Amino acid sequence: MLASFLSFQTWGLETTKPNILLIMADDLGYGDLGCFGNTTIRTPNIDQLAKDGVKLTQHVAAASLCTPSRTAFLTGRYPIRSGMASSNSQRVLYWTAGSGGLPTNETTFAKLLQQQGYTTGLIGKWHQGLNCESRHDYCHHPLNHGFHYFYGTPFTLVNDCQSGKNPEVGVKQRATYWFYTELIALLAFSLLLGKVTGLCPVKWKTIAFTTLCGILFFLCWFISYGFVNYWNCIVLRNHVILEQPMETENSASRILRESISFIERNQKGPFLLFISFLHVHTPLVTTKMFRGKSRHGLYGDNVEEMDWMVGNILAAVDEKGLRNNTFTYFTSDHGGFLEAKDGDVQLGGWNGIYKGGKGMGGWEGGIRVPGIVRWPGMVPADAIVDEPTHLMDIYPTVAHLAGASLPQDRVIDGRNLLPLLQGSAQYSEHEFMFHYCGSYLHAVRWYQKESRALWKAHYVTPKFNPEGAGACYGQRMCQCFEEAVTHHNPPLLFDLLHDPSEVNPLSPNSEPLFDTIVSQIKRGVDEHRRTLTPVPEQFAFYNNVWKPWLQPCCGTFPFCWCNKESTDDHLYVFKNGSPRNLLE
Repeated sequence: MLASFLSFQTWGLETTKPNILLIMADDLGYGDLGCFGNTTIRTPNIDQLAKDGVKLTQHVAAASLCTPSRTAFLTGRYPIRSGMASSNSQRVLYWTAGSGGLPTNETTFAKLLQQQGYTTGLIGKWHQGLNCESRHDYCHHPLNHGFHYFYGTPFTLVNDCQSGKNPEVGVKQRATYWFYTELIALLAFSLLLGKVTGLCPVKWKTIAFTTLCGILFFLCWFISYGFVNYWNCIVLRNHVILEQPMETENSASRILRESISFIERNQKGPFLLFISFLHVHTPLVTTKMFRGKSRHGLYGDNVEEMDWMVGNILAAVDEKGLRNNTFTYFTSDHGGFLEAKDGDVQLGGWNGIYKGGKGMGGWEGGIRVPGIVRWPGMVPADAIVDEPTHLMDIYPTVAHLAGASLPQDRVIDGRNLLPLLQGSAQYSEHEFMFHYCGSYLHAVRWYQKESRALWKAHYVTPKFNPEGAGACYGQRMCQCFEEAVTHHNPPLLFDLLHDPSEVNPLSPNSEPLFDTIVSQIKRGVDEHRRTLTPVPEQFAFYNNVWKPWLQPCCGTFPFCWCNKESTDDHLYVFKNGSPRNLLE
C-alpha cells in the first residue's frame, strides 16, 4: 500500500488521469446507511463502497437545503459568495422559468476538468437555474457551466411532479400572485374612484396600465392551477426537452440507463461523471420492484432502490475495467427532511444522533452528511477519516487529480482531501467552518488542531420542537430570521467531540475557556466577513418568480406537453437488474 501511495507522488507526471465519478443523493439522512449505523434499511452496495474505501465521519454541507448546498459543491465556495444565499423566505430556486441561478462568472469543477481534456457529464438533478432573459439563452444551464452532456431535470423532484400528491411549489407562488392581484385591484379601484370624483386627478392611461397589471397577475394566478407539473417537472437531454411533464415512475431506470451509457461511451477516459440522484427526495417515487420491501416504509424502499442503482453503476465501472482508475465519491447534499410526513407516517430521513434536519440552519442534523471515497491502490480500504471535511473539498480535490489550477481571482473555501485520504496529513486544513441559513450566519465551528478540540457556536437557531423527530411542525420548513429564530448572546457553545448531539451547551461555569473560545470564533467570523463582497442575490423575488417568457415549452404555450423518450427502456433494467441487459 505504501508503494501505491508513493507512486501517486509521481503519478502527475504520467499521461493517464483518473476518471472521476461523483454520486450525490438528495435529502439522505446521515444515519440512513448501514455503514453509518442504520440497522433497518439495507444498503449493501454503498456499505461495500465504504468497505472498499475511506469513510468521512465529519463531512458537512455548506447549507441544509438543495440549491445553495449544490452551488457550494460545484464551485468550492460558500454560496453567499455567488449570491446563491437568500435573505428572504425563498431559499431555493422555485421555478424552471425563474431568472435566478448559478452566475455565469462562477467556475465549476466541471469547467476546470473540461479544460484539462475530460469529458464531463451530469445526469439527474441540476437545480441551479436555466435561463436569464429568454427561454433559449441557457445562461445557467449545465452545458454553460462546464458539462459536455446533461440528462435530467433542471429543477428538482417535488410533490407537484406526481399526481395525487399535495402540491408544494405552486401553493406559495399562487398566494403571491393572488396577493398582488388584490393589491393592484384595490389600487386601480382607488384611482378610478379618485378620477370620477375629482379627488385624484390621474390620467386614464395610469388607470389602464394599473388595471392591465392586475389582469396579468390574475392570469398568472389562474394559469398556475394545474400547470406547475408541466412547467417545472421536465426532462432535458442537453437543450432538448424529452418529457414535459416528466414520467416520474421511469426516472430511476432512465437515470441508471444514462449513467451506464455515459460510462460505456467514455470508458477510454478520462471522464467526469456527476450523478445527481432524485432519490430520496419526496414524493419518494419508487418502482414496484422495491415498494413494500424495506422495514422503514416508503422512505426505506426509496433508499434501498437508490442503493441498488449505486450497485449497478459501480458494476458497470468494474465491468469496463475502470475500477482502479476511477476516483469514486458518494455523499448527500444535506440532511434528512424531518417535516416530510403523510399523516403520521414519516417520509423523511433519519439523521442519527444529530439534532435537526433539512432547512434548520446550523444544527448538525441538517448539515452532517455521509461521505465515502474509493480509489483502489491510491487510498486505503476500510479506513475512516474523523477530521472535519466539507462538500466543498471535492472541488480542489478533483482539480488536483486532473492537474488543473484553481482560480486565482476568487476565494476557494474547499481544501484538497487527498492528504487526509492517503494519510500523509493528520489534520484537516479547515480551521473555521461557517454555517449559513440563507444569507444569515447561524453557526460556526472552530477546529483547534493542536488540541484536536472541535467547538461549535450557534448565534442563531430556528425555533423547532426538540421532542420526537425534532421538526418545525406547522411549517413546511424552518425559517432563518425574524420570529422564526432565537438569537443567542453569548452564543450557544458545544464541544462536538464530546457532545455531537448538541444537547449540553457550555457556559463560563462549565468551560473555563468559554470566553477565549467565543472570542477566537468571533475572530474567525470577522476575518471571514472581510472576504465577502456584495453580489446580486439570485433568490430575490424578481429572480425567483415564474416568468412566462423564460418557460421551456415543448408544444404550444401554456399547454406544454411532449414525450420523446422510448417507452420500453425501463422494462429491461427492472426485470433483469443487470447493467448488461440494460445496454443491449
